[in-house]
Amino acid sequence: MDFDTTICAPATAGSGAIAVIRVSGKDTYRICEKIYKPHDHSKVLSVQEPYTIHHGEITDGEDVVDDVLLSLFKAPRSYTGEDSIEISCHASSWIQKKIIELLIHHGAVMARPGEFTQRAYLNGKMDLSQAEAVADLVASESAAAHRIAMDQMRGGFSAELKKLRQALLDFASLIELELDFSEEDVEFADRSELKKLVKRIDDVVKKLISSFSMGNAIKNGVPVAIIGKPNVGKSTLLNRLLNEDRAIVSEIAGTTRDVIEDTVIIEGITFRFIDTAGIRETADVIETLGIRKTYQKIGQSNIVLLMADARDDISVTMAALNEIRKQTNDNGKHLVLVVNKTDLVDAETIVKLKNSLEVNEGEQVIFLSAEKNDHLDELQAMLIEASSLSHLKDSDIIVSNARHYEALIHAGENLQRVYEGLDVGIPEDLIAQDIRQVIHYMGEITGEVTTDEILGNIFRNFCIGK
Repeated sequence: MDFDTTICAPATAGSGAIAVIRVSGKDTYRICEKIYKPHDHSKVLSVQEPYTIHHGEITDGEDVVDDVLLSLFKAPRSYTGEDSIEISCHASSWIQKKIIELLIHHGAVMARPGEFTQRAYLNGKMDLSQAEAVADLVASESAAAHRIAMDQMRGGFSAELKKLRQALLDFASLIELELDFSEEDVEFADRSELKKLVKRIDDVVKKLISSFSMGNAIKNGVPVAIIGKPNVGKSTLLNRLLNEDRAIVSEIAGTTRDVIEDTVIIEGITFRFIDTAGIRETADVIETLGIRKTYQKIGQSNIVLLMADARDDISVTMAALNEIRKQTNDNGKHLVLVVNKTDLVDAETIVKLKNSLEVNEGEQVIFLSAEKNDHLDELQAMLIEASSLSHLKDSDIIVSNARHYEALIHAGENLQRVYEGLDVGIPEDLIAQDIRQVIHYMGEITGEVTTDEILGNIFRNFCIGK
């Protein structure tokens, strides 16, 4: 990255009354002075106190472009660690475009996606996992996703890793020292203490790895598959949960031939509902493909809502339940049997159904009418409980980043080799090599070990202006 350049970009998106244009780099003040006229002409920008706001005009020669406020920041106490100015202007797209053109005309260059945050990382304002959390925070659409991103941005995740990595690095240094004195048969690193440390780090790494499925659900939405025979009310239930007519509702069997997905936030948790093709024997090629996708979506879901018609014979419902159990047993999925269309049967039939259903431990049953909106609030409460996200503690560290997850997997594999090597007494140079690999992968997460390729992949996914 060329730190000699001064970059600029809009820092706000969408329509509104006010927009912010961010400028950062060594020539920030010189460039802004070319196009800014303070209302108090004695206030030259370069001699003003930082962390103050100034009122004036952006001008193009004698023409006034806009009335603006300038927020001043000085290196190193700014977001990027460089001299920075944020121009608050009216949100007209023409005004923003004109100000950007004037900044570029006087020496600035347009910032690439994520370049402000990349400069913050390279200037030591944050580590790499914190920089990635900035993008997650911008993209967060639920309270749970916001909490994870905020915790990571504040350094809770990386602080724990850095502490463990440093302890391992200290031991690695002692083992490397032993290699220098190999002919004198000395031992600087206490093997029993090293085993304890490796076990402690391995426990933390395993806990972080196991949290990824939950973190992914928080970030992208808890996947919930709505399945069942045709015409049991799957599409109606989806429409009621989303509070809109997203899926076609028809009495004709096989109307839903493809998978329909949409998300909704319930009590701060994002759920990704998947309405699937009705499961039945059919000669229709297109419908068959839809049913095949249904089974794929069961495998990808955390929660499965199996819908049944309250008017069906109990044997039909139990047969459907047993079939879905084959898909969900022993893989941690939460199964809820949703008996729908209770408004079309009498109370005696419902009591008989409740007494006849054979439900396994961990499975739940709810009787409702999607058409009449009856008991949907109870279903939503079941979904929140089944997601397990309502039980998250503020102290829980959750991994939601696929890059971090992959690095932790590699670190765990090498930790296992270190532990086994210490057990069987393999040579110090091989133990040292495995420890170096663990240190490498832990450092990849926080950016203490990185490459231009990794940085490019991370920051190109940021929005412009961040």
